[in-house]
Amino acid sequence: MVIIIGILAAMVMPRLVGRSEQARVSAARADVSANIPLALDLFEMDNGRFPSTEEGLPALRANPASLVNWKGPYLKKEPKDPWGKSYFYKSGGTHNSDYDLYSSGPNGTEGDSDDVGNW
Repeated sequence: MVIIIGILAAMVMPRLVGRSEQARVSAARADVSANIPLALDLFEMDNGRFPSTEEGLPALRANPASLVNWKGPYLKKEPKDPWGKSYFYKSGGTHNSDYDLYSSGPNGTEGDSDDVGNW
Protein backbone atom coordinates (compact mmCIF):
# COMPACT_ATOMS: atom_id res chain seq x y z
CA MET A 1 0.00 0.00 0.00
CA VAL A 2 2.75 2.46 0.94
CA ILE A 3 4.59 1.66 -2.29
CA ILE A 4 1.48 2.43 -4.35
CA ILE A 5 1.01 5.78 -2.58
CA GLY A 6 4.68 6.61 -3.19
CA ILE A 7 4.39 5.80 -6.88
CA LEU A 8 1.24 7.91 -7.22
CA ALA A 9 2.87 10.83 -5.39
CA ALA A 10 5.92 10.58 -7.68
CA MET A 11 3.65 10.79 -10.70
CA VAL A 12 1.43 13.64 -9.46
CA MET A 13 3.93 15.95 -7.72
CA PRO A 14 5.79 17.14 -10.85
CA ARG A 15 2.47 18.12 -12.41
CA LEU A 16 1.38 20.08 -9.32
CA VAL A 17 4.71 21.89 -9.08
CA GLY A 18 4.36 23.14 -12.65
CA ARG A 19 0.83 24.31 -11.94
CA SER A 20 1.86 26.39 -8.93
CA GLU A 21 4.42 28.26 -11.04
CA GLN A 22 1.77 28.82 -13.71
CA ALA A 23 -0.52 30.22 -11.02
CA ARG A 24 2.19 32.65 -9.87
CA VAL A 25 2.75 33.88 -13.43
CA SER A 26 -1.02 34.33 -13.85
CA ALA A 27 -1.21 36.30 -10.60
CA ALA A 28 1.64 38.57 -11.75
CA ARG A 29 -0.11 39.10 -15.10
CA ALA A 30 -3.31 40.09 -13.29
CA ASP A 31 -1.38 42.56 -11.14
CA VAL A 32 0.39 44.27 -14.06
CA SER A 33 -2.61 44.28 -16.40
CA ALA A 34 -5.47 45.17 -14.05
CA ASN A 35 -4.88 45.51 -10.31
CA ILE A 36 -2.02 48.03 -10.14
CA PRO A 37 -3.05 49.88 -13.35
CA LEU A 38 -6.42 50.63 -11.73
CA ALA A 39 -4.63 52.40 -8.88
CA LEU A 40 -2.37 54.21 -11.39
CA ASP A 41 -5.42 55.35 -13.37
CA LEU A 42 -7.07 56.72 -10.22
CA PHE A 43 -3.86 58.58 -9.35
CA GLU A 44 -3.76 60.02 -12.88
CA MET A 45 -7.43 61.07 -12.79
CA ASP A 46 -6.91 62.93 -9.50
CA ASN A 47 -3.54 64.51 -10.30
CA GLY A 48 -3.53 64.89 -14.08
CA ARG A 49 -0.42 62.73 -14.46
CA PHE A 50 0.99 59.35 -13.62
CA PRO A 51 3.67 59.09 -10.92
CA SER A 52 7.16 59.89 -12.13
CA THR A 53 9.74 57.12 -12.27
CA GLU A 54 11.40 58.65 -9.20
CA GLU A 55 8.11 58.67 -7.24
CA GLY A 56 7.29 55.16 -8.42
CA LEU A 57 4.63 52.93 -6.96
CA PRO A 58 5.09 54.34 -3.43
CA ALA A 59 3.20 57.40 -4.75
CA LEU A 60 0.10 55.22 -4.73
CA ARG A 61 0.33 54.82 -0.95
CA ALA A 62 1.65 58.21 0.23
CA ASN A 63 1.43 61.68 -1.31
CA PRO A 64 4.81 62.01 -3.04
CA ALA A 65 5.07 65.76 -3.40
CA SER A 66 2.25 67.28 -1.41
CA LEU A 67 -0.02 67.06 -4.44
CA VAL A 68 -3.15 69.11 -3.80
CA ASN A 69 -5.52 66.69 -5.55
CA TRP A 70 -4.01 63.47 -4.21
CA LYS A 71 -6.87 61.40 -2.78
CA GLY A 72 -5.03 58.20 -1.89
CA PRO A 73 -3.92 55.88 -0.73
CA TYR A 74 -4.76 54.11 -3.96
CA LEU A 75 -3.28 50.83 -2.72
CA LYS A 76 -3.57 49.44 0.81
CA LYS A 77 -0.10 47.90 0.87
CA GLU A 78 3.09 47.82 -1.17
CA PRO A 79 2.52 45.64 -4.22
CA LYS A 80 4.77 42.58 -4.30
CA ASP A 81 4.92 40.02 -7.06
CA PRO A 82 4.09 36.37 -6.30
CA TRP A 83 7.80 35.71 -5.70
CA GLY A 84 7.93 38.36 -2.96
CA LYS A 85 9.76 41.06 -4.93
CA SER A 86 8.67 44.61 -5.70
CA TYR A 87 7.21 45.40 -9.10
CA PHE A 88 9.20 47.69 -11.40
CA TYR A 89 7.59 50.92 -12.61
CA LYS A 90 8.95 53.33 -15.22
CA SER A 91 7.05 56.42 -16.28
CA GLY A 92 6.88 57.03 -20.04
CA GLY A 93 7.93 53.45 -20.60
CA THR A 94 9.44 51.99 -23.71
CA HIS A 95 6.82 49.27 -24.09
CA ASN A 96 3.70 51.20 -23.07
CA SER A 97 3.08 54.86 -23.93
CA ASP A 98 2.26 55.89 -20.35
CA TYR A 99 4.39 53.58 -18.19
CA ASP A 100 6.03 50.18 -17.98
CA LEU A 101 4.98 47.97 -15.09
CA TYR A 102 6.57 44.55 -14.65
CA SER A 103 7.87 41.79 -12.44
CA SER A 104 11.29 40.25 -12.90
CA GLY A 105 9.55 36.89 -12.91
CA PRO A 106 10.42 33.58 -11.29
CA ASN A 107 14.20 33.93 -11.58
CA GLY A 108 14.28 37.50 -10.20
CA THR A 109 16.50 38.76 -13.03
CA GLU A 110 15.25 41.93 -14.67
CA GLY A 111 15.28 42.13 -18.46
CA ASP A 112 15.15 38.49 -19.48
CA SER A 113 12.52 36.25 -21.07
CA ASP A 114 10.59 35.35 -17.90
CA ASP A 115 9.68 38.96 -16.99
CA VAL A 116 5.93 39.55 -16.67
CA GLY A 117 4.96 43.01 -17.90
CA ASN A 118 2.17 45.19 -19.21
CA TRP A 119 3.48 44.96 -22.75
